[in-house]
Amino acid sequence: MSSQQNPASEAAEEAGPRPVRLTAAAALTALEGLALVVGGVWIGVLGLTGHPDDRQQAVTGGITLVVLALLPLLAARGLLGRRSWSRGPALITQIIALPVAYNLLQADSMAIPGGIVLAVVAVTALVLLVNAETTRALGIRGPGNAQDQS
Repeated sequence: MSSQQNPASEAAEEAGPRPVRLTAAAALTALEGLALVVGGVWIGVLGLTGHPDDRQQAVTGGITLVVLALLPLLAARGLLGRRSWSRGPALITQIIALPVAYNLLQADSMAIPGGIVLAVVAVTALVLLVNAETTRALGIRGPGNAQDQS
């Protein structure tokens, strides 16, 4: 596809190289999405091949996790493409991850290290997503800073 057909990519090229913070935020968001896919497939396979208490619930849970993975994966792709809409879903993903991390930390099991990792990833991604450099790279202007489009 030529740059004449895709003005958004042309504008991104004119803005210079993608900031490292934006790339890191996209990578962390994609990592969370991939973890959801892996977890969903694992739960689904165990539900089909193992001996769960409720096979239908295990398979449904696995499918749900795979579908939920679409939000962070699409957000990560949008962040890499410098799409301003992608910051919202990426932020939502991180905000949802924080209570999940808290619950994992409250467990008395092997889930505690997972909770620590998830909390660190979510907080780091949040900091990267609200960073001024990231916001500028995505073309997001704060209240009162919008330029007149006429």
